[in-house]
Amino acid sequence: MNGHTFFLADARLVAMPSGALWWPEERLLCVSDLHLGKAERMARRGGTLLPPYETQATLARLTADLEATGAARVLCLGDSFDDAEAAGALVEAERLWLMRLMAGREWIWILGNHDPAPTDCGGSYRAEITLGPLTFRHIAAGEAEVSGHYHPKCTLAGRARPCFLTDGRRLILPAYGAYTGGLWCHDPTLVALMRPGALAILTGTKAIPVPMPRRAPQIRPRSSSFAR
Repeated sequence: MNGHTFFLADARLVAMPSGALWWPEERLLCVSDLHLGKAERMARRGGTLLPPYETQATLARLTADLEATGAARVLCLGDSFDDAEAAGALVEAERLWLMRLMAGREWIWILGNHDPAPTDCGGSYRAEITLGPLTFRHIAAGEAEVSGHYHPKCTLAGRARPCFLTDGRRLILPAYGAYTGGLWCHDPTLVALMRPGALAILTGTKAIPVPMPRRAPQIRPRSSSFAR
């Protein structure tokens, strides 16, 4: 699975390379900020036209994670749809794909700021939920919690990657959806939320933990190529 295992409030969790969180003892897969329907929402509102494939790409990644883990429960941590109309705007093939993923599983939608009201996609809807020692909500507000919302990202070898952030008391998930932007983990908002010594767990082909940068990287000036 190439994930990174760590503990939060005595719960053993796995940060997966895809950006999903796996809780093996609960057979729970948690994803945040899918933003399904983003391309459709931007086109509907007269914004930048994006290739209309982000929903399929996100559902394909979710399908692979469900097959890899055998999850019995799925928790979507808010902003699962890009706005209140996006769920109803899914094309039939995408809606059926989502229904197949939900079939036979407990599926919980946490309400986010982009999707503050229930949709007709099935499953159950919560503002937040506490399972064992952990509370799951969209926006960080306490301890022993798992949240999303901020889309944290970090660089490794000059390449930006979505990342998890954890400091032992809370965990912030990366955005799982395609076409989602991100907030640098050295941004003051995230620095204020995470204690010194926090980890950034970068996504990609392998989940890689690194110390969370708390300052913007220094850019060294190029040396002169002038011959003296």
